[in-house]
Amino acid sequence: MPTTPLADDQTTLFRKSWTLYDAISEKNYMFHREIYAHVADLLRQRHQTGPYHILDLGCGNARFLAPCLQSAPPASYDGIDLSASALDEAREHLKGMPNTALHHKDMLQAVEDTDSAFDIIFTGFAVHHLDSVAKQRLFHACAQHLAPGGQFIMVDVVREDGQTRQEYLDGYLHTMRTQWTGVLPEHLDEACSHVAAYDFPETLADLTRMATQAALSETRLLGRFAQHHILLFSA
Repeated sequence: MPTTPLADDQTTLFRKSWTLYDAISEKNYMFHREIYAHVADLLRQRHQTGPYHILDLGCGNARFLAPCLQSAPPASYDGIDLSASALDEAREHLKGMPNTALHHKDMLQAVEDTDSAFDIIFTGFAVHHLDSVAKQRLFHACAQHLAPGGQFIMVDVVREDGQTRQEYLDGYLHTMRTQWTGVLPEHLDEACSHVAAYDFPETLADLTRMATQAALSETRLLGRFAQHHILLFSA
């Protein structure tokens, strides 16, 4: 999954093996096609209101967001990721798009340190790697750097209300091992180990509370595909 501000040993899998992530996403095991169809609609709606500036946190190789941007070209795009190899691939996917900048940085630090304001801040399958304190910092930083009327779009996995992290992991890992049949066994083992060690999804209630504490005015669930949610937080 797209990399986030984690220690080097925690991000080794997806820094070194973007082919694995592409294999997972190409098979649509995480509902990328359905999710990014929603994201494309959101960006087209925003594009119709005028020029917009977008920040992509944990952008990875931008493989799925790039077509959305092409159908609703932003005035500027800034992508942030810790993986240099993923950013190299992102340059290819974003080729020809004007006013594009890719930054090899910690996504949380990047949004906290920026002097810019954005109409849209987007993140796809990245926030669940952060602990709760870092997630709250991220919400505050996004709220501070959204332009008036701006939107924070989060695509990520979410726990059920009342579900423990271990219960969530048990269910998700079972799905991976029984349904992700197109992934080579050794790669599936690596992916399962990564999820078990480094995935810390929140509940929708927790995310809503974090958004409220950051003074974001509205939380909307725009779509859900199993554990994979599309959330919209408004400035």
